[in-house]
Amino acid sequence: MRVLVAGGAGYIGSHTVKALLEAGFKVVVFDNFSSGFRELVPGGSVIEGDLCRLSDVRRAFRTYPCQAVLHFASLIQVGESFRDPQKYYQANLTSSLNLLNAVLDSGVKHMIFSSSAAVYGHPETIPISEEHPLKPSNPYGQTKLFIETMLQDYSRAYGLNFISLRYFNAAGADKGGKLGELHEPETHLIPNILLSLLEEGRELKIFGTDFPTPDGTAIRDYIHVSDLADAHVLALQRLLEEGGGGFVNLGSNRGYSVREVIRKAQDVTGKSVNFEEAPRRKGDVPILLASKDRAEAWLGWKLKFSDLDNIIRTAWDWHRRRRSRLCPP
Repeated sequence: MRVLVAGGAGYIGSHTVKALLEAGFKVVVFDNFSSGFRELVPGGSVIEGDLCRLSDVRRAFRTYPCQAVLHFASLIQVGESFRDPQKYYQANLTSSLNLLNAVLDSGVKHMIFSSSAAVYGHPETIPISEEHPLKPSNPYGQTKLFIETMLQDYSRAYGLNFISLRYFNAAGADKGGKLGELHEPETHLIPNILLSLLEEGRELKIFGTDFPTPDGTAIRDYIHVSDLADAHVLALQRLLEEGGGGFVNLGSNRGYSVREVIRKAQDVTGKSVNFEEAPRRKGDVPILLASKDRAEAWLGWKLKFSDLDNIIRTAWDWHRRRRSRLCPP
């Protein structure tokens, strides 16, 4: 079976491409490489194009007829979405609508969507289950919720089978060391900690030390990217077997504060992490933890790599190897 992976040159997309190939799927990566990287594509066919141009999307489906689509392509920076909501609504919604319409026109019946815990907004209960009210607190989260609504409407009207996977905090790197987290600019905590140790003059800031948490810093649920990739394969297999669909959290029901992550990074690397304290960012919430009950029960998903030590160790190995390739001694 051939599947098209939109955004397959990105962080989570590339790890999922690797997992799909290992599971025996034929994979076509569709990416405009604006934020994805060719070096992260682990195999399969590649077609360069922009989801915001419907002609590009239709060309991809004509060139590589497929039976399922995985949609990762998205702008993802919460802070930027506040500063420039037009950019986020234009990019995320236009691209998704074009992809959905191409799916419909091509007769494809199965789609996996890369969603986010941002659809929940400020949590009313912890851990967050899929039944939690959907109240996004930023434009980025709002775009994800709009796309989920489109998926529901297309499912009802046209018989599209879909699963929307709501990520919490993806982290870590492929244990083989060939894939890892690469964003420009980098906004995520763990890679920024590690890059501050590798790049002279790179500053590390922690945003918010007055949250109502034990040490005053925000608590997040970190999931190893390889566990996320496995969940996509399981979700696709479930759709192919049963049809239907729904919404699934991908988290661990375990959280770590920013200070705890920094301490673990120091343990793993053997280096002292220097940082500057900064005010909270707009839209940040004190605690985000996911219930993983539905993912375990419905998808048969089991965490294999998501202890914090392994997350940081694999990320550290990836960043050091990449740094040594770019800056050989």
